[in-house]
Amino acid sequence: MPHPPSVDSLARSIADVGLPHPLLVDAARTAIAAGDPERARAIAENTRAALLQPVINATGVLLHTNLGRAPLEVHQSADYANIELDLTTGKRGSRRERAGALLARACGAEAALVVNNGAAAMLLALAALARDQGVAVSRGELVEIGGGFRVPEVMTESGARLVEVGTTNRTRRDDYARVAGEVAMLLKVHQSNYRITGFTEETSVADVASIGPPVLVDLGSGLLDSSCPWLPGGPPPWLRNEPAVRQTLAAGATLVAFSGDKLLGGPQAGILAGRLDAVDACARHPLYRALRPGTLVLGALEQVALAYLERDGWRIPFWRMATMPSSDIRRRAEAIGAGKVVDCASVTGGGTLPGIEIPSVGIALDGDVTAALRAATPKPVIARVEEHHTLLDLRTVHPDDDELARAAVAATAP
Repeated sequence: MPHPPSVDSLARSIADVGLPHPLLVDAARTAIAAGDPERARAIAENTRAALLQPVINATGVLLHTNLGRAPLEVHQSADYANIELDLTTGKRGSRRERAGALLARACGAEAALVVNNGAAAMLLALAALARDQGVAVSRGELVEIGGGFRVPEVMTESGARLVEVGTTNRTRRDDYARVAGEVAMLLKVHQSNYRITGFTEETSVADVASIGPPVLVDLGSGLLDSSCPWLPGGPPPWLRNEPAVRQTLAAGATLVAFSGDKLLGGPQAGILAGRLDAVDACARHPLYRALRPGTLVLGALEQVALAYLERDGWRIPFWRMATMPSSDIRRRAEAIGAGKVVDCASVTGGGTLPGIEIPSVGIALDGDVTAALRAATPKPVIARVEEHHTLLDLRTVHPDDDELARAAVAATAP
């Protein structure tokens, strides 16, 4: 039986995979230990493929959780930033006074605070404002979000006590009012990733706010303003019934929690916007230091907030893609000149607007060729399978990537 190659020589023989030598050594050791040195290259290539890299989203899901939700273009130079320095006085500043202030201005809040994701925003608000006290929630709003996180569990970790009101399908104002004297807060959770239909009743934010205790609203999806002043034509039809931060605050909410990487179109973040005293209480809580984001996230959010304040939605990739006319997408599909051009439907995804579809145009290929498309270089193409066809929905493909998509499709031809 021939001796296996040395780990080092095997690692050097697969150097063209493009990984650092220590990772090639790991692949070589794993293959040799398995008695199959020839597998070293495949192991190394799998390691490289698992690293973060740009991909072409042809799924038609605009906020694809597995692909980072909202696409974000950020350029960061190797500079320091005045994240906690007041350039006017030369004294220490606060990281909450920039992105938070801009976002507050954009949604009509007195103040806003940024943390690292939407669940963190809820955790912080509950811990700061209702620890060891009751919080009333409709039984129809005790939701589970992605990854198995549930509202009751987040509430437990915050130290607040869950007080369930109403029923799964019907919750009235009187249900909240009945427990108002024994709770510190009333919580409304937007049904952003599911729908209850039929014999249902939901209490509005305005009605809940009229009861007395502070009202925290988890909007999740993060639409800033239902009038969409950043879009030339106003809100598209598919946004018709989506609640927005500005209008929710105007209805009487004390605080609104929402995500940065959904309809806001920014980086992953959680935002608390609302009354100054409530935001300040959250900022003073010890948990804030553990949950606050760094320079990259805050800088990206500043740029997104500035685009909203300048009413320039085209600077935000999500809105460019979401509102692109189907006729423009069709011209791109025909120009690609591969596969069959078909009508299809995109969705927002990311736990937003369940059941809502946006008309789109795509390219259909026979059979399931998604694996071959994922192996495309220099950018893998992620598509979906419908009725024994592979569909590339071009609404979620950046026009600059059309040629790469065409090459990837051509490479799947037998």
